[in-house]
Amino acid sequence: MDSVYLKRNFLCIDLKSFFASCECIERKLDPFKYPLVVANPNQGSGAITLAVTPYLKALGLKSRGRLYEIPKNVKYFIAKPRMSLYIKKSTEVINVYLKYVAKSDIHIYSIDECFLDVTDYLKMYKKTDYELALEILEDVKKTTGLCATCGIGPNMLLAKIAMDIEAKHNKNFIAKWDYEDIENKLWAISPLSAFWGIGPRMEKNLNKLGIFSIRDLAFYDRDKLKKKFGVIGAEMWNHANGIDLSRIGDFNKTSEKSYSHSQVLFKDYNGDNIKIIIREMVEVLTSRLRHNKKTCQIIGLGIGYSKAIGGSFYHSVKLENPTDSLEIILANCLMIFDKFYDNLPIRRVSVSCGGLKDKIGVQLNIFDSFEEVLEVEEINRAIDEINDKYGKNALLKASSLLEDSTIHERNKKIGGHSA
Repeated sequence: MDSVYLKRNFLCIDLKSFFASCECIERKLDPFKYPLVVANPNQGSGAITLAVTPYLKALGLKSRGRLYEIPKNVKYFIAKPRMSLYIKKSTEVINVYLKYVAKSDIHIYSIDECFLDVTDYLKMYKKTDYELALEILEDVKKTTGLCATCGIGPNMLLAKIAMDIEAKHNKNFIAKWDYEDIENKLWAISPLSAFWGIGPRMEKNLNKLGIFSIRDLAFYDRDKLKKKFGVIGAEMWNHANGIDLSRIGDFNKTSEKSYSHSQVLFKDYNGDNIKIIIREMVEVLTSRLRHNKKTCQIIGLGIGYSKAIGGSFYHSVKLENPTDSLEIILANCLMIFDKFYDNLPIRRVSVSCGGLKDKIGVQLNIFDSFEEVLEVEEINRAIDEINDKYGKNALLKASSLLEDSTIHERNKKIGGHSA
């Protein structure tokens, strides 16, 4: 079994109560002593609490609730969410990480969470992975004012779970798990939905199979799980046994044969409002295709669910004819979404256009005339020229004014960081 056990030194670092801590730091307040809630006050008592300070968490409050759910005897102050501030602070933190490891050894999992592979740096720094983690967390605190927790593991999975389950309870906010901890720590996680990647719905499905603990899952027949749940079933079995062969390089690979665009959302989206985000991302990619006189033949869509639930999917389709058409690419992305979306809160979206080819003409179909296609191309060319000259926000669709749109803010991103 040694061949399935990766033996490296991964850090999984998460910024504590990130949005709320950013707001406190801007106000020169201590998030561990101040009762601040990040929410949109214009939405009244039904507004979602995007984040609460550690001070309020110690009183039993949780993020992702509603303002009216906060007990009346708890005094708190509201800060309206500011995505530009959170991107700025996230960029500052990543710059701290880059002092210790190369960009190729960092995977940005979300705006407040990153993986670092420090394996090849320990001899140079003459430190253990725990000592290096402690130094990085202290540097983050000193440089940005933010407090972080860190999980350490021989693979990305165990580092992530060590961080999620144990680190926040430890004095230095660091926890290290190894393969020897699987039986006593990994298998002890309860309920099933507390395990990364298993949501409440999947927990019920597993319960129907007689699986009520991570240990039950680890000893269940892997082939039966794969037959029942597909690739996700096999992945759950691997994770229950502490197996994860992922390397940061797997996430950072780029190819000249494809264009991709991804973003981590600063709030939960669902099957209704996520489609405006997908459309905006397709618009970005089709603009890039036009600029480079390319067409694509393979269209992919990936969805990552909220960290509290875990799980994701990615699927692609191959077109009969290559295209740079926004409507064709968008229609295929939405087709993938409607087919595979599991009605869960969404936090990450990625769209890719692969199988790139040089554009050598106009592809017609039986429904469109040459004049209609040419008119659309001329309109798109004019939009591109205006945005190139006056900035990306010079011409936007009316939908960009909707509350759920992110394109206006992303076009002003700080340091080019995709939050």
